[in-house]
Amino acid sequence: MTVPDYARLQVGVVGDLIADHYLVTEPRSLSREAPVMVLRYASEHVQAGGAANVARNVRALQCATRLHGVIGRDARGRELAELLDAQRIDCLGLESVPAWTTPTKMRIVAAEPRRSLQQVLRVDREPAVPPPADVRARLRERLLSLAGSTDALLVSDYGYGAVDAELGALCATLAAKGVTVVLDPRCGPEGFEGITALTPNIGELARFTGRNADDLDELRAVAAAAHELLARVPMRWLLVTRGNKGMALFGEGCPQRGVAVEASGSGNVTDVTGAGDTAAAVFTLSLAAGCDGPRAMALANAASGVVVMEHGTSVCTPEQLRAAFPLAPVPVRSA
Repeated sequence: MTVPDYARLQVGVVGDLIADHYLVTEPRSLSREAPVMVLRYASEHVQAGGAANVARNVRALQCATRLHGVIGRDARGRELAELLDAQRIDCLGLESVPAWTTPTKMRIVAAEPRRSLQQVLRVDREPAVPPPADVRARLRERLLSLAGSTDALLVSDYGYGAVDAELGALCATLAAKGVTVVLDPRCGPEGFEGITALTPNIGELARFTGRNADDLDELRAVAAAAHELLARVPMRWLLVTRGNKGMALFGEGCPQRGVAVEASGSGNVTDVTGAGDTAAAVFTLSLAAGCDGPRAMALANAASGVVVMEHGTSVCTPEQLRAAFPLAPVPVRSA
């Protein structure tokens, strides 16, 4: 099977932008002041996270990409905007808000020379309130104008307030006009009835259906939860990412127990950061390019297997996907 030509697609991304701040260190000693490790500073850098990383993934696959969201007028917000501009992502949909904190995840990573970096600690800096209502209204106004010019819209919800019920209603309107609309959820899918697809991980599916994630180990239990959610929030497909167990797809054209695929990848996982963003991006683009649900899932699974072999929030290029896809596991329809 071949990889679709994504380059012809026009894609919008909307949601919560995050600055991923990495502080790289080397272990030095144990502190005399407290039972903690002393780390020697080596370097630091910022990467695009959240909806910004989704946009990076879309752009890496050569799609024309416009990003809609909110950043603060702070150092991290400026760094994030510069990163996106350098990667040729259209940021005309961004709102820069005074006195609002750009969500930031600072990861302290450490390793001895020539060893693999390991995450030691993560510190989150978060806004105290959602983006202002007038800012969110302007985001929706811009998105409404996309109906005639955009093939797909990917909504990336990380729980910082850019994604709300009003946005959900607009997304349903766009889907009814033929736009492929996919929600990668954090806070819940209510209000997004009628969109194309939803891409929760196994923990989110458990939370949305009032279950314990440990009870969704087997595919039969995943299927029961998935159909419960689809009955409550109707849409064409529900793609569940299951970590090292792969993915499962439910909905249009799928049997009751779904279509499952084992996790892709050629070696030990290095870093799962951002793998969900990659999966959502490739699944969305594949649907917009005309793939059916199972094939779109297989492509998303192959791309995820590429990025988990890299440190930090990585992207999958067309060349990497074309190399990985023929070797990736084939989806299996459950009886």
